[in-house]
Amino acid sequence: MRRREDRGERAHDIVLFGATGFAGALTAEYLAAHAPAGVRWALAGRNRAKLERLRDRLAERHPGLDGPPLLHADATDPASLRAVAAGTHVVATTVGPYLRYGEPLVAACAEAGTDYVDLTGEPEFVDLMYLRHHERARRSGARLVHACGFDSVPHDLGVHYTVGLLPEGVPLRVAGFVRADAAFSGGTFASVLNAMARPVSMVRTGRERRRHEPAPAGRRVCATAGTLHRRRDLGAWAVPMPTLDPQIVGRSAAALDRYGPDFRYTHHVVVQRLPTVAGAAAGLGALFALSQLPPARRWLSARLGPGEGPDEARRARSWFAVRFSGEGGGRRVITEVSGGDPGYDETAKMLAESALCLAFDDLPGTAGQVTTATAMGEALTGRLVRAGLTFRTVATR
Repeated sequence: MRRREDRGERAHDIVLFGATGFAGALTAEYLAAHAPAGVRWALAGRNRAKLERLRDRLAERHPGLDGPPLLHADATDPASLRAVAAGTHVVATTVGPYLRYGEPLVAACAEAGTDYVDLTGEPEFVDLMYLRHHERARRSGARLVHACGFDSVPHDLGVHYTVGLLPEGVPLRVAGFVRADAAFSGGTFASVLNAMARPVSMVRTGRERRRHEPAPAGRRVCATAGTLHRRRDLGAWAVPMPTLDPQIVGRSAAALDRYGPDFRYTHHVVVQRLPTVAGAAAGLGALFALSQLPPARRWLSARLGPGEGPDEARRARSWFAVRFSGEGGGRRVITEVSGGDPGYDETAKMLAESALCLAFDDLPGTAGQVTTATAMGEALTGRLVRAGLTFRTVATR
């Protein structure tokens, strides 16, 4: 295995921060089972006893595993995060909500020239990190890659795969349609509540980023949540999906000329019946209203605590499929990205493979805040296919 040597020797190739949380433990399990021999990875967190129990559990399940080192790192102790960042090539973090706990680690990695990957789905956090740390990371050579789980790898790489099947140098239109059956963990629920509680700040930060981020020269890019409409080809309703995913896709399109001179993307969730849409909208509306009230927000957070999530049997029944319809230059393609449990098993796989990809693969020369498609593209797609995700072409004409 080839190890990156361009930044000098460091003690670790990959450090996993937040390893004892729900998503973190699944990521540690994936690395224990699938990291190639010779990878120098470590577990980091603030509770030494929990880290030791996790390492013991990994050793029981993987008898040949050379127990990973344990590092002290605390989201409220910037010095500990700087020490971790200085001693590794890549940091993967599952510690959220990222708006509350994430910035000190981003800052440490940007300063140390250390690559960074996370699982955030919080638009405000991503925009703030661009405004505060992109230029520093660009100068140090660090690649800050947010949203390396179900938010937003299948969507970003799925569009990248679809665009590669369409003609070059022409306007392109791609629409994404998400189907999934899965459950939330406590950490994910906390991130959703935290984001909902800050709508004005989120909009303001997004506007500020647009003022500072250069637009692609001579090209147009538009990526949105789409509109409500009936899809005969899917036999269902396509409902606007205002997540971080279309923003990530749009940033990949802005960075890569291959997306053409005029690129448009719309993002939807697939729902069979309109009453389901109405019920979901009412539920989200109620959740949004409650999230504005600190006592209600604390009560909701307590219903599903950090570190809790669906058990192995529930995850085994979970699945996702994202279908893409792309057209341009007289050609139309239908593609699909699919896999198992999107929120946790597959997300752990995506995060771990992203970290391995940054640490060991021959990649484009990027730095600063970049997307999975921009930083890793086909290399990460290939890793995920080998790890069991499906990228396939359904139809062309």
